[in-house]
Parts: sequence; C-alpha cells; structure tokens
Amino acid sequence: MEALREKKTERNGIHFHFIPTNKFKTVNMVIKCKTSLDKNTVTKRALLPYVLEKATQNYPNEKSLMKALDELYGADLAISGAKRGDSHVLTFRLEVANDKFLTHENNLIGEAFQLLHEILYKPYTEDGIFSEKIVEREKSNLKNNLVSVYDDKLAYANMRLIDHMCENERFSIHKNGYVEDLPDITAAALFEYYQQVLAEDDIDIYITGDIDTADLEAQAERIFHLQANPQHQMDKKESVPKHSPNTVVETQDIQQAKLHMGFRTDVTYEHPDYFALQVFNGMFGGFPSSKLFTEVREKESLAYYVASQVENYKGLLFVFSGIAPDSFRQTEKIIMQQKQAMDEGEFTEAETEEAKALLISGVKETLDNAQGIVEMFYERIVHGLKRTPEELIEGIAQVTKEDVKRVSEGVYLDTVYLLTSEEGEK
Repeated sequence: MEALREKKTERNGIHFHFIPTNKFKTVNMVIKCKTSLDKNTVTKRALLPYVLEKATQNYPNEKSLMKALDELYGADLAISGAKRGDSHVLTFRLEVANDKFLTHENNLIGEAFQLLHEILYKPYTEDGIFSEKIVEREKSNLKNNLVSVYDDKLAYANMRLIDHMCENERFSIHKNGYVEDLPDITAAALFEYYQQVLAEDDIDIYITGDIDTADLEAQAERIFHLQANPQHQMDKKESVPKHSPNTVVETQDIQQAKLHMGFRTDVTYEHPDYFALQVFNGMFGGFPSSKLFTEVREKESLAYYVASQVENYKGLLFVFSGIAPDSFRQTEKIIMQQKQAMDEGEFTEAETEEAKALLISGVKETLDNAQGIVEMFYERIVHGLKRTPEELIEGIAQVTKEDVKRVSEGVYLDTVYLLTSEEGEK
C-alpha cells in the first residue's frame, strides 16, 4: 500500500492540503467550507450549491460554464452540502485530466484551479447580488428535492428518527434545509449569506494526484488572495443524559413498514474505543455475515433488509430495517436479542477477525479512490485528530474480542421509530 502524506500550507486564512500520488491519471481539487449547523441559515446554505454551479462572472450561464468544463477535456464539477456531526460542510469538487498523460502541451491543472476559484469566489451577479432569475429557479429545484424525501420512505424514516432522537441537539437540523424557509430567501439575502460564508467559514482546499506540489503552492498563493477569518470553533460534545428508550409510531398508507432504531455509543473518532466500535458494528449489522442479517433476515425472515451503521461524528449507531407492518414487536425483540448476544460475547474469535479483515479491506479500497482519499484526510480536520491511513489499519488490527464485548456493553438504545400502516399500528 502506497504511503500517502499531505503537505499543508496556509494562505490568507485558507488551509491548503497537497496529497501527491501516482495512482490516478486525473487530478482532484476539492474545496471544503465548514461551519456549525444553524437552523436560521441552513436553508440558505443548502441553496448556495444550486446557485453557484450555474454561472460565474466569465461564464454567465449554465451553457457557457458547461462548455468551459468540456474544453478542460471534460472536467467533472460537483457541488454539494453535507452534515458532519454538528457541522455543515459545503464541498466543491473539480476533477480534471492530468497534463502528464496528454499528447498536447496544456496547463489543464492550472486552468482548472483557476476555474474552481472562480466558481466559488466570482459567481455571476446582477447589480451586485445573485441573479433573481437563477435564485428563484433553484429555490424551486431545492423545494422539489426537499419534498421528494417523503416518497423515499427509508430516507424519510431515518430523518424522522433523528428528529426525535436528537430533538434538542444541532444534529437534528436538516442538512438540506426547510421548505417553509424558501419564500423569504431573496437574491440579496442569499448573496449576503454567501459573503459571510467566504469570510467566516473554515476553508480547506485539497489537491490530490500526480502533482507538482511546489508549482501548485505558487499558484495557490497567486489565485487565492481573498482574506478569510474563520469564526467556526470545534463544537463541544453535547452531553445527553440516558433515559428509557422512546418509541415513536407514525402511520402512512404504505405496504412495507420501516423500523429504525437509534442507539448512543458515546464513542466518536477520537475515542480510544473508536476501532472496537467499528468492528462491533460490522459484526452486529454492518456486513452480510452480521448477526442482524443472518438472524433477522435469513433465519427468521422478518425483514426485507436490515443493517446497522455508525455515525462517527456524534457517536450514534442506527439500525435500519424494512418489515411487514404486523411484525414490529417480533423484529424489535430479535434485534435486541442480537445486541444482548454481543454484550455477552456470543461471537467467536474467527468472526472478530473476519470483521477486522473486511474493515481493513474497506480502508484500502477508500485509498484507491481520489475522492475517498480527500474525505479520509478531511475527517482528521473535522475531528481535530490526525490519524494516518496506516494508523487506521493498525488500530483496527489490534482490536480484540474483549474490546468488542466491552464497547457493545456501552451501546444503549435511545429511540425506536416505526413508520407503518394503520393496520400495522393496531
């Protein structure tokens, strides 16, 4: 496995991360803008990517911007927003062919770097603010996406589980905003918030590929000259007192019920038991060989699907399952029985080693993907703890069966959410 190392530098309050590797024939450039989740601004923030990817000062409409990307040998642009624990992160990614593998002399990397800068820092404006026409059109698109979650029952159930489980925590804020906020967002108000993002967000820029780090450092100093003054501080972990599990039942006209269960682990990325929790999750419900899959789906035939997933930023663990409306209690009982079996160490050393091997394989697969590399290195920024890929693998390898049993005992049920039919609820 290639040892990846990043070279970091800071210019005008912006942090640059250069990760050279000869694995890829493309160069990935990624800008990350991070701040704390705020219900008062999250809808504006969610709307920004829709607006910024449509036009810039030099490319005043979507067609001309797409043409500019095509001329960079089909460069791929993607802008998105995501929730990372109690933070909200905007991601601007541009993937471009590496000049080294082209027959003609070009400066694609430099041109792409300049274009990515323009997309973020020089958006198309009219009379000093965003285009009213673009903003109104993209508000409509965002609204359609927000409404569409009600048709995706798995996503809807997960959203509602978090709404109830984390009701008084930042984490409950919806990353894509709220429909009711959209009418009040004007082009002027959105542009004012956009300027706040540039001035106050934590901004990290990653470039990975077969790159000349010194040359890109010089270009970064020349191109990114706007001063940033980050205001975001590392969010303090919110202490949530234990309570008896809360059960929430919601009914809709559906055929397949969704049983989602939220557990608290109190183990996040920087915790000594982080690696043991990953192994526990793999054995509990993360892999096809897990207890939930083999017992709930295969043996008892109670679920169309069942799996567990760790939320590393908040120390949460979720169980997702699709079930028949009339099998709620039986499915919940067997899921909790599998959790009890993990608490009591009813698993073998061989099963522990298998889960560890699958996790290590997953880390290595991530390192074979340029976007995965960036996300892995950025995770260290979000958590404030710098682990190399080699340290991640070593941490997983050292987990013992007793470690898994111990961490399982600390995982406790917080909220049960059931989305079912009227007949299922009865």
